[in-house]
Amino acid sequence: RAALDRATVLLSMSKGGKRIDSVWGAGGGQQSVKHLVKEIDMLLKEYLLSGDVLEAERCLQELEVPHFHHELVYEAIVLVLESTGEKTFKMILDLLKTLWRSSVITVDQMKRGYERVYCEIPDINLDVPHSYSVLERFVEECFQAGIISKPLRDLCPSR
Repeated sequence: RAALDRATVLLSMSKGGKRIDSVWGAGGGQQSVKHLVKEIDMLLKEYLLSGDVLEAERCLQELEVPHFHHELVYEAIVLVLESTGEKTFKMILDLLKTLWRSSVITVDQMKRGYERVYCEIPDINLDVPHSYSVLERFVEECFQAGIISKPLRDLCPSR
């Protein structure tokens, strides 16, 4: 009874839900999409700085949102398209390869991430010239690495 009374008080406080989250934590699907996108963005940027694939894998698993892993695939490919050097290209390829081989990212999530990029490439190309050619090259490399299937590779839009 005392625990219920205490919980009622905490929840009725202004910003009570945020207080509870910070005390007990909010995991998985209870996090907002905006928050998850921000976490994935930070995860990718940290990975590009450190190069630690295992740390990136651990952080992704700690988010506890396997149904949202397509967002990491999408954001990772967009980073490749927006980058100017080979370093990001190779690092993201290695990350996706590792996450694929460890089964952290499923076939469906990988496919959804790629399909989102395919749908948005016309808009991306407005901001990033040559994104079509970079995407084609990246998709081909991913196919060669066994990350994506031939039908998914063949869906890649070209100019």
